[in-house]
This record gives sequence, structure tokens and C-alpha cells, in this order.
Amino acid sequence: MANTRETEVTLLAFIAGAALGAGMALLLTPKSGREVREKIGDVTDGAVQKLKEGAREAKFKISRKTDSDAFCYDGGDSFV
Repeated sequence: MANTRETEVTLLAFIAGAALGAGMALLLTPKSGREVREKIGDVTDGAVQKLKEGAREAKFKISRKTDSDAFCYDGGDSFV
């Protein structure tokens, strides 16, 4: 379990570092404020779209594919 925890912390540190580096790059860019804001908006829209798609796929993968009662025989009449 300690190995899993270390992996999670390492991954979180990597993501935080990447976000910090991206933020610094945006602050130090020689572009105008309008260009930077437009680029941030485009990147944010793309990231939100990817997150929504990933969440939809994950929800589908972990959802139950059938109802638990779908194959229960209730003792009624049936064709054989």
C-alpha cells in the first residue's frame, strides 16, 4: 500500500509542477493580454471537453449493463 501512496503523491506533484510551469509560461510570454486570454480560453474549453468525454466513458465503463431483475423468472406464463 505504501507504494501506491508514493505513486499518487508523485503523480500529484508532477501535475502540480506542470500546472505551475504552464502558469509561469503564460505570465512570462511576450504576447498581449488579449491574445493570452483567448489562448487560455481555447485551452480551457478543450480541456473541459476532454474531461467531460472521459467522465462519460468512465461512467459507462463502471455502470451496470443490465438490471439485476432483468433475468429473474417470476413464475408467470411463458412461451417455450
